[in-house]
Amino acid sequence: MIEKYQINELKKEEAWRLFRIIGDFVDGFDIMPKYIPAVTIFGSARVKEGDKYYEAARQLAYKLAKEGFSIVTGGGPGIMEAGNRGAYEAGGNSIGLNIALPLEQVPNKYAKVQLNFHYFFARKVMLVKYATAYILFPGGYGTLDELTEVLVLIQTKKLKRFPVFLYGSEYWNGLVEWIRNSVLENHYISPEDFELFKVMDDLDEIVNEVKSFYVQHAEDIYEI
Repeated sequence: MIEKYQINELKKEEAWRLFRIIGDFVDGFDIMPKYIPAVTIFGSARVKEGDKYYEAARQLAYKLAKEGFSIVTGGGPGIMEAGNRGAYEAGGNSIGLNIALPLEQVPNKYAKVQLNFHYFFARKVMLVKYATAYILFPGGYGTLDELTEVLVLIQTKKLKRFPVFLYGSEYWNGLVEWIRNSVLENHYISPEDFELFKVMDDLDEIVNEVKSFYVQHAEDIYEI
């Protein structure tokens, strides 16, 4: 049986947890609006400099930063570092939304602005809320989590539609085929849901589509 003092201690801990959650959101809501328009880049934390996806993310971030877009990443290594590095090298705004993890997540040195989060869900709100576009490079469970969450938010109209690009057809095509042949074929999503993302291999085409979308929708995209 749980003792009364244990319940009281649990209540105290929950109260402090609430303050930490509020703190995560306060920091994000205070700082992030200063850096719009922004593009969020996701991908594996495990790729290294010289990997083709690392270099592609670095180049893309550079090109987008030169067009005036802030680059937002999860603040860690791999693709996140590459995105922040490209923006840094272009002289643009480079933002890292970091979270402490037992392994992998060490803040990269190229994020000029670093926000540190206690909670994944608060961090994900900030990664989404101020984004003009989402660009996902190859990655693992975290990247897939970000992809499916943002697609659900757009599908359910909790988030206004904006471009979601999957860079690297050789990596993503297997997943896309499974979604088409299993998920869509069984009517677990609608045909229009299948159009919520686009697989891309050309960095300049991505930049052009992001620019075009922003010009057309700048007034109404920054809402959840």
